[in-house]
Formats: sequence, C-alpha cells, structure tokens
Amino acid sequence: MSASLEGAAALVTGASSGIGEATARAFAAQGAAVALVARRRDRIEALAGEIELASGRAVTIEADVSDRAQAESAVAKAVEGLGQLDVVVNNAGVMLLGPIVDAPVEEWEQMVEVNLLGLLYVSHAAVPHLLEAAAGERGVADLVNVSSVAGRVARFGSGVYNATKHGVGAFSESLRQEVTGRHVRISLIEPGAVETELSSHNRPEILEQIKSRFADVERLQSTDIADAISYVVTRPRHVAINELLVRPTEQTA
Repeated sequence: MSASLEGAAALVTGASSGIGEATARAFAAQGAAVALVARRRDRIEALAGEIELASGRAVTIEADVSDRAQAESAVAKAVEGLGQLDVVVNNAGVMLLGPIVDAPVEEWEQMVEVNLLGLLYVSHAAVPHLLEAAAGERGVADLVNVSSVAGRVARFGSGVYNATKHGVGAFSESLRQEVTGRHVRISLIEPGAVETELSSHNRPEILEQIKSRFADVERLQSTDIADAISYVVTRPRHVAINELLVRPTEQTA
C-alpha cells in the first residue's frame, strides 16, 4: 500500500507555474497542507485560493530561493504556518541554453544561483525538520529534487545547465547516504521535455533552436511530472525511489 499524504505538510518551491504548481495541486488533492513558495505572489495567492475552495489548506510565501536569507525564511514560515514539514520539493529552476563560447556569463550566474544554491539553501534549512518528521507519527519524510535529463547527459549548447543539474544529482546522492538510515528519503526527478514556461526565458535565437529540436515530439505536461512526484512520496516507508527519469515517448535523447 502507498503511504497517504492526508495530514502531511509539504513545501513546494517554484509553485507559481509549471511542475511546481501541478505538484502543489496534486498534493493538496491527496490531503496535504501545502506551502507555496515562489517570487510571483499573485500567482501563488490565486493557487492557494483554488486549493482552499476545494477544502484544502495552503499558505503562500513570496521568496527568491537564490537568496539564502529568503530561502531560510521560507522554510521557517512554512513550518510556522503548517506546524511541521513532511515533504519538500525543490522545483525552482531556470534553463538558459546556448554555446559556452561568448555566452552571457550573467545567465550562468543565474542558473548556478537558482538551480544549485537555491536548492542547497532550502535543503539545508529543511532537513532538520524532515528528520524530526521522520521520527514522528508518519515515520518517513521526503526531499524531492527536480533535476533534468540534462543531469545525466551533457549536450552541446547546454553546458552550464548540465553542470548545475549534474551538481543536483551529486548533492542528492550524497545527502541520501547521510539521512536514509533515519527514514528521510532523497529522490531525484529527471524530466525530459515538458510543456512549461521553463524554456521561454531563453534568447530568441536559442528559443527557436529548442522549438526546432522538439517540433515532432509530444512533450510531457506538468501534471505528468506531478504524478511521478506524488508516486515517489506516497511509497510505503520501506520503499525509496532514489531516481526517476521521465521522458516523452518520442524523445530520443
């Protein structure tokens, strides 16, 4: 049997759109109280309103997780608002592609700050609460880090994005070894091409390349990845899904 999310408290970063939004909805539908963390307050407030109309519970936390103080404050506010923390989903991320030669270094800095440092800050602040939750009535807690197929294979045109996602994988595995004996499960979710806003922030010429590459591929939807994340965090206490790669059927690499 799967573990229930009824009565659990979850924090989701990047909850204002895409995978984060879909995951928050899925958790709430399964009975979890959800802390919605994102920079766009209007969007997370609208999402919280929808969750509450459906008899769910949500708190909104406006934060840029790439700022350490804001990330730590977001975790503290989630615990204060929900009373506990059983599940954390590190979903916030940016994907700014292009060749390494002559690249705008500011794009690299943004990816490192959000994809790596933001995830590290949230994880560091959340793990003590997850350890406490795992020792409690539910008996298990989950930290889910959303990576990418880019965290497995390096490709031309995505070198620094690859570097950040490979880093997420390395951090996740090391942390897994550290806390798994105390029933905090660390899981890595690696989506392939998903129909979200993620690619829309690229420069126009890069955006055209992305569109061309996946022109004949039926991309995944955010709900597909939310479903995978929900599966991971609802396994029985003795089952840990350490890594899950989810690609569109037609995606070859």
